[in-house]
Amino acid sequence: MTSNNVRSVALEILLQIEKNQAYSNILLNQMIKKHEVKGKDVGLLTEIVYGTIQQRDTLDFYLTPFLKNTKKLELWVKVLLRLSLYQMVYLDRVPERAIFFEAVEIAKKRGHKGTASLVNGVLRSIQRNGLPSLEQIKDEVERIAIETSHPNWLVTRWVKQIGIEETRKMCEVNCTPPEQTARVNGMKTTREELIHMLNEDGVETEVGSVSIDAIKAIRGNLANTKAFKEGYFTIQDESSMLVARALGVEKDDYVLDSCAAPGGKTTHIAQILQNTGKVISLDLHKHKIKLIDEAVTRLGLENVETKAFDSRKAGEIFEVQSFDKILVDAPCSGFGVIRRKPDIKYSKSALDNSSLAKIQLDILTEVSTLLKKDGILVYSTCTIDYEENEGVIKTFLEQNKDFILDETIENYLPEIVKPYIKNGQLQLYPHYFGTDGFYIARLRKQV
Repeated sequence: MTSNNVRSVALEILLQIEKNQAYSNILLNQMIKKHEVKGKDVGLLTEIVYGTIQQRDTLDFYLTPFLKNTKKLELWVKVLLRLSLYQMVYLDRVPERAIFFEAVEIAKKRGHKGTASLVNGVLRSIQRNGLPSLEQIKDEVERIAIETSHPNWLVTRWVKQIGIEETRKMCEVNCTPPEQTARVNGMKTTREELIHMLNEDGVETEVGSVSIDAIKAIRGNLANTKAFKEGYFTIQDESSMLVARALGVEKDDYVLDSCAAPGGKTTHIAQILQNTGKVISLDLHKHKIKLIDEAVTRLGLENVETKAFDSRKAGEIFEVQSFDKILVDAPCSGFGVIRRKPDIKYSKSALDNSSLAKIQLDILTEVSTLLKKDGILVYSTCTIDYEENEGVIKTFLEQNKDFILDETIENYLPEIVKPYIKNGQLQLYPHYFGTDGFYIARLRKQV
């Protein structure tokens, strides 16, 4: 595949995301297979696609002074200019002459001579005159929003919740690539043995910095290894690994994972149980249940039972007070995983937070009746939004006086995160440890 084709594929992917709000990670994998992208081209394609999405609003700010009439500009031309400018600004190793040449060639093929001249003219004007300064934006919130390419409403919301300095740090980290981490399968091996095994396979790893179950990739792709295929580990973010630990499961526990796909936390709970007890995993969608089943089989676990079912109706199939522990890893806005899914920040609105908070509360309320007295319920999300996190828990506790926040959560989590635990709740932001943003609350049902 020529580098020009890599950029053509990148343009196609970015247009589909823009027009159809397709998920970048799923679409990228599909297009890599469809166009048979190989080797180094996969890395370049991935970098152009994610980088252009990640920096979209910043790129538009830079482009605007060089475009006479943006309203008349066709979407594909704007996206082509974005991805070309992304390479100019953020990819030092790509020569500018190659960027110009390939952008013009794509413009000729998709449009006409006039379009090619426009693309060439804009890029050469930027090269000649330089980029407009972000310092001209006087409003601090607006400057953070454009500089880090986050919607203004979202930055404003976060500033109200956590202050301007924390918001700036978080937004800046959201523009960096995520680390690749994995959870060792304690049923089959230890962290040290796994690190040695992967090094033999040409993948350099080290011990994780937050979770006792984690390893971190320094060089190489963990998912392509023999050790992955044989179930010695599973790909998971370190903050996500803390959820099953917070549940504090013990041998022979009967556990409900009420929103389980794709199965990372289900399989972690099952591993900690050492194939004793039972983990019942629910998810609304059958195709997602298949993902859990595949993970369970690959990891060699025998204590998991999956069901495609709406957890908001869980009382119809389970008896009251039948589970020792319950996990509600609720569907959420996903603002803690923007580095992995940068399109999230553009596709959500403030209304989404409110509608999700209602679903989260409905799930919590329904499954809470299934917990035994003195049982533990953990509520978690991969978001950093108050309304979906502390707000949901506050409302739930007001409506369910038989539940309390359980401060023994500290006993189950690593020392490094303890400064961020408050009243039985942990809120991690991405800039703390370079992990995903995550919220975990541990609740106890009173006797």
